[in-house]
Amino acid sequence: MKIAVLGAGMVGKAIALDLARDYAVTSFDLDTVNLNELKIRNTSIETVTADLSRFSEYKNWFSAYEIVVTAVPGFMGYKTLEAVINAGKQVVDISFFPENALQLDKLAKEKGVTVITDCGVAPGVSNFILGRYNEEMKINSFECYVGGLPKERKPPFQYKAPFSPVDVIQEYIRPARLVENGKIVTRPALSERELMFFDDVGELEAFNTDGLRSLIFTMGHIPEMKEKTLRYPGHIDLIIALKQAGFFDTRTLRIKGMDISPLEVTSKLLVEEWKLGAEEEEFTVMKVIVKGEDRLTNGQVKTVEYNLLDRYDATSKTSSMARTTGYTCTAAVNLIAQKLFIEKGVFPPELVGKHKNCFDFVMEYLRARNVIWRTS
Repeated sequence: MKIAVLGAGMVGKAIALDLARDYAVTSFDLDTVNLNELKIRNTSIETVTADLSRFSEYKNWFSAYEIVVTAVPGFMGYKTLEAVINAGKQVVDISFFPENALQLDKLAKEKGVTVITDCGVAPGVSNFILGRYNEEMKINSFECYVGGLPKERKPPFQYKAPFSPVDVIQEYIRPARLVENGKIVTRPALSERELMFFDDVGELEAFNTDGLRSLIFTMGHIPEMKEKTLRYPGHIDLIIALKQAGFFDTRTLRIKGMDISPLEVTSKLLVEEWKLGAEEEEFTVMKVIVKGEDRLTNGQVKTVEYNLLDRYDATSKTSSMARTTGYTCTAAVNLIAQKLFIEKGVFPPELVGKHKNCFDFVMEYLRARNVIWRTS
């Protein structure tokens, strides 16, 4: 089977390397440095230098591939996914764009393809978990807390972006949607901070970001749902100060005859400030809490908690965020490749994980790659 991976960034590389164990993989990217690094890691992976914004070329480029993985930056994710579906290809997507992927469900059904979206760690594994337990419980609340952080707390930000810094900034700007008392409510990003303690990590601060995504629409019967991002204490005060001072404004300013927005300048600066070193140690910490009534025990009150603490893999030189996100994605690719999930249309992970065989496959796939989720 031939698989195309669109995007050879940190996570895209991990996806290509993992899939190359069992499949013929071609990686597409405009960045030749990323492609060369990938080729050095595994010479069997084919690489193609391509401008992936040329959506009209997709039918020609991907005609020979059975499955396409989209791992592009969020700002071009929706159009990329739409173009791949139009090309009639099965897709697993991790580009985390702000648009609603379910809008492409009709197109995917017309093309007769399977599309699994938001298939990373969060969104991703958190959705798989909720989808599975929704089959066994009357769920009253869902909480997810997640962060990717550097081991070394370097001032002033104490943060490095394990994926696209541009996408991180969007998390800090986009209003956060939560569900309270059965209704969708909107809170400012970065709001409602709380301190939480995590074993082997210490104290972190949690704050609202727009991470529920498809769950708002597919799990609308759950009265309480929220997702919060985790950072070292103090980080978010700096972000709020930048935001209040206008550094994230999109309105252009004219400087020396050029029109440029503060957000463009800030993004450029933070890309360098937050760039994660090639072998810099970092970790992913995550907690998912599902509360409700167990249908299998006549409504007994039940709380299920999943915890993850995953660290940079020095042996494979793979970041934790690339492992936890990328291997969830490749697990989903295998669900399609092995025909364990064959429904046609667009499916966020909760609509795949509701099937016990699919959920168990994904969790075992991660476990085999030493991404260990602990349950209680």
